[in-house]
Amino acid sequence: MHFRTTVALLSFFVLSCQRGDYREVKDYTIEQFMNTEAIGGASFSHDEKLILYSSKKTGIYNAYTVPVEGGEPTQLTDSKTNSIFAVSFFPKDNRILYRSDQGGNEIHHIYLRNEDGSTKDLTPGEKARSLFYGWSHDQKSFFYGSNKRNPKFMDVYEMDIETFKPRMIYQNDEGIDLASISDDKRYFALTKTITTNNNEMYLYDNQTKKLTHLSKHEGDVTYSPAMFSTDSKNLYYLTDEGSEFTYLKRYDIASGASEKIEDAPWDISFADLSWNGKYRVVGVNNDAKTEIKVYDQASGQRIDLPKLPAADITAVNISRSEKLMTFYVNGSRSPNNLHVYNFETKQYKPLTSTMNPEIGKDDLVDAQVVRFKSFDGVEIPSIYYKPHHIKPGEKTPALVWVHGGPGGQTRTGYSPLIQYLVNHGYVVLGVNNRGSSGYGKTFFKMDDLKHGNEDLADCIEAKKFLASTGVVDTNKIGIIGGSYGGYMVCAALAFRPDEFAVGVDIFGVTNWVRTLKSIPPWWEAFREALYKELGDPFKQEDFLRAKSPLFHGDKIKKPMIVLQGANDPRVLKVESDEMVEAIRKNGVPVEYVVFPDEGHGFVKRENEIKGYRAILDFLEKYLKGKTQA
Repeated sequence: MHFRTTVALLSFFVLSCQRGDYREVKDYTIEQFMNTEAIGGASFSHDEKLILYSSKKTGIYNAYTVPVEGGEPTQLTDSKTNSIFAVSFFPKDNRILYRSDQGGNEIHHIYLRNEDGSTKDLTPGEKARSLFYGWSHDQKSFFYGSNKRNPKFMDVYEMDIETFKPRMIYQNDEGIDLASISDDKRYFALTKTITTNNNEMYLYDNQTKKLTHLSKHEGDVTYSPAMFSTDSKNLYYLTDEGSEFTYLKRYDIASGASEKIEDAPWDISFADLSWNGKYRVVGVNNDAKTEIKVYDQASGQRIDLPKLPAADITAVNISRSEKLMTFYVNGSRSPNNLHVYNFETKQYKPLTSTMNPEIGKDDLVDAQVVRFKSFDGVEIPSIYYKPHHIKPGEKTPALVWVHGGPGGQTRTGYSPLIQYLVNHGYVVLGVNNRGSSGYGKTFFKMDDLKHGNEDLADCIEAKKFLASTGVVDTNKIGIIGGSYGGYMVCAALAFRPDEFAVGVDIFGVTNWVRTLKSIPPWWEAFREALYKELGDPFKQEDFLRAKSPLFHGDKIKKPMIVLQGANDPRVLKVESDEMVEAIRKNGVPVEYVVFPDEGHGFVKRENEIKGYRAILDFLEKYLKGKTQA
C-alpha cells in the first residue's frame, strides 16, 4: 500500500499534538469570515501590464484587473445578480471574455466586454450552454464548445474575433469530449468516457478528417490528453495504464510511439506547456496538497519556485513572453492570494491581500493529514482540524465532513466554513472515504455500486479516530457534507440512525432514481459512466431505492438541517422538499433553508452568510447539548 504510517503512530502523533497547545482565541462571526475576499483565475493582458481575475469582493463574482507591478485592483464588471467569471484578455488588446449563467442554472454563455465597458453575448440561446476551450495560436480566434445543435453533446466551434462569427469545426455525435487542439489547428485530442475508471483517447486529423483510436487497451485505464507540443508533432497525455497513479507520457504522431516523461508516487493531476514551449508545468496531487513543478523544457532542469511557509502554490499561468508567471498561494489558514513571479530576476510579489484583517491568522487552525483503518482494514486518509481553545481534559463536539463527488477529495486548502466551525469549538474531520480521488485507482473504484454501504461505514469508523484524540465528546458527533456528501449525511441518518447526533445536508442527493433520470442533458456523454458506478435507474430501480434516503425517511430520528438551491440542475429542489417532509412526519426537528437565486452550490456571499450562520445556530442548538433529540 502507498500509505506507510500506521494508525497507532498517527494516533500517537495527533494525541501528542494535543498536549500543551491550548490557547484562547477570538470568536469571529460568519460575516467576518465571509468578508475574506474569494478570488480566482489569472490572465495577462497583451502588453503584460495587467492581470485579469475574478473576485467576490462585491458579494458576487465580478471581473477585476490588477497591475503586474502591484497596486489597487480595478473592477471591470458590476453584476448584482449573476456571477461573472473572467476568462481571458484578448491577445492583442484589452477586451476581455467572461462567462456567466442565470441564477446558477449552469447554462453558461461567453460574453465580450469591450474596452469602453459595453458587452455582448457571443453565444446566445436560452438553452445553449457554451464553454471556452482556448485561443488559437495565431491569436485570430478562440475555440469553444456548445450544445446549441444537440442539447446532449458539445460541438466544437471556432470564433473569429474580428467578425465574431462562429464556425463548427467538429460535430460531436458520439459523446466525445475535446481535450486539446494543436497550435497548427490540424489535430484535436479527444476522449470518450466508458466508466468513471475507464475511457478512450482519440486523435482527430482535421486535414484528412480521420479519427485514430490511440488507447486500445484491456481493463480499466484512464487517459487524459494534456497538450500538444508547440510544433504539433507530439501529444502529451496523462494515464494510469499499468500504474495505480496517473503519470505523463508523450505520443509521437508520426511514428505512433509513446514514452513516459514523468511520474510520481501520487497522481499527476495536470500538465501544460508555456506559449512557446519554453517551460513545462506539472501539478501533483500530493496527499491532499497541490505540488507544482516547473521545468525548463530544453534542459529538463526544474525551476526553483518560491518557498512559502504553511501554504501551497496551487495554480500557475505563464505569460506569452515567458518572462512572467502568475501563481496562487493557498493554505488551510490562508485563502487564495494572487502572486506574480519574474523568471529573469527570480523575484515574486503578492498582488492581493484577501484575508479580512479583522481575523487573526493565529486564531485559525492548520489542517493535519491523518489516517485511520476502517472496518475491513482499508486505510482512510483524512484531514483533521482541532480548535485551539479546547482546555486540557475538556471534551468538545465534532463533525465528520464528507466531500462531494462521489469521487471528490477533501484537501488541505482554506475553507471559511470549516474554519468558522472550528473557531466556534467544533473538531472537524474531513474523511476521504473509499471512492475518493487522489489515492490510486484501486481505492477510487472501491465504492462503485456500494454507495451508502462501505463508504458510509468509513465515515462511521471515523468516530473511532475522533474518540482516539481524547478531545471529542463521542456522544456529540455529527455529520456534514454537500452534494454527494449531503447524500452521505442523509444516508447516515436513515440507514445508521443511531450513529450520528445530527446531520447537515448541503445540496445533497436523496433520491438516486430521480437524480440519475434527470441529470442535465449536457451530461449525456457521462450518463452511462454514472449508471455503471451508481446504478441504472431504468434497470435497477429497486437497487437505487434501497440506497436512497428519501424512501427510508421514516427511520430518521436525529435532527437535520437541509440547505438547497432553488435553481439546482443536478439535485432538484423537489428532492430536498420531499426529504424534509418525510423527516417532519417523524416529528423529528428539521430545518430547511432554500436559496431562490442559487444552483448547485453557493456563489453569492449573502447566501453563504445566511446558510453558514443557520448551520452554526443549528449545531449550537442540537449538538452542543442545549437540545438533544
